[in-house]
Amino acid sequence: MSAPDIILKLSNIESYYGPIMAIRGISLEVPRGQIVTLLGANGAGKTTVLKTISGILDPQKGSIEFLGKPIQRMEADKIVRLGLSHVPEGREVFPFLSVRENLMMGAYPRRDRDAVADDLEQVYKYFPRLRERLNQPAGQLSGGEQQMLVIGRALMNRPTLLLLDEPSLGLSPILVKEIFAIIRRINEEQGTSILLVEQNAKVALETAHYGYVLEIGRVVMNDACERLMHSRDIQEFYLGAKEAGARGERRWKKKKTWR
Repeated sequence: MSAPDIILKLSNIESYYGPIMAIRGISLEVPRGQIVTLLGANGAGKTTVLKTISGILDPQKGSIEFLGKPIQRMEADKIVRLGLSHVPEGREVFPFLSVRENLMMGAYPRRDRDAVADDLEQVYKYFPRLRERLNQPAGQLSGGEQQMLVIGRALMNRPTLLLLDEPSLGLSPILVKEIFAIIRRINEEQGTSILLVEQNAKVALETAHYGYVLEIGRVVMNDACERLMHSRDIQEFYLGAKEAGARGERRWKKKKTWR
C-alpha cells in the first residue's frame, strides 16, 4: 500500500508507565478510510497504544506518523488540531455542562462557525437522542447516551482519524448494536478512518476491516478481519468457540500457535 493511503503509521513504539514497559516495539498502520481494530486481553497494551498516539503518553522509542508528519512527543492539543480525535474509555463527559455545551467543546479548535453548525446537525442525525436532551446536564444521561455524546463530541472536531476505546463498555447488547451501526455509518458516509479498541472481539471483527492482536504489549498476529474470524486461535481464545468433543483440553493448558 502506497504511503498516501496510510494516514497513521506506528514504527517500533515503546511506552512506559514509570519503570514498567507497557508496549514493546509495536508497529501498525491505519489505511485511509478504513476501520482497524486492536484485540487483546486486559493489560495487553491496547489503551496504552491509543494514549501514545494521541499524546497523553510520550513513547520512549519509535516513531508515529499521522498524515505523513511525525507526532511522537507532540503536545496533545496540537495533535487534535491536526485532525485526530480520541474517545477514551469510561465516557468522560463534562457532567455539569449541557449536552450542547459538551458537543461544542469538541469544536473548540475550529474557527469555521458555519461548518460547525452543519456538523452539529449531522451529529444529531447520527444520535437523535442527543437532540432530545440538548439542554440537559450531561451527568444526567444514561450510560448509552453518554457514549453517544462523547463520540458526537469527537466528531465535532471533524477528525480524519477517530480513536475509539471500548465504546461498548457497560452497555446493553441492544445499545452495543446501535452504537456500532453508527460507527460503521460514520466510516462509510464520512470516510473517517477509525482505530478501534474493543473487548467484544466478535463485534470488533464484524465492524473493522483489519485487525491486530496484542499480547503483553506486543503484536502477535495481524490480518484482515475476515481471515482473523476463521483463525482457530481467535475463535477459541477471543470468540469462545470450543473444539468438538465432550470436554476437550482445558483452556489454561492450551497454547496459542503464535507463541
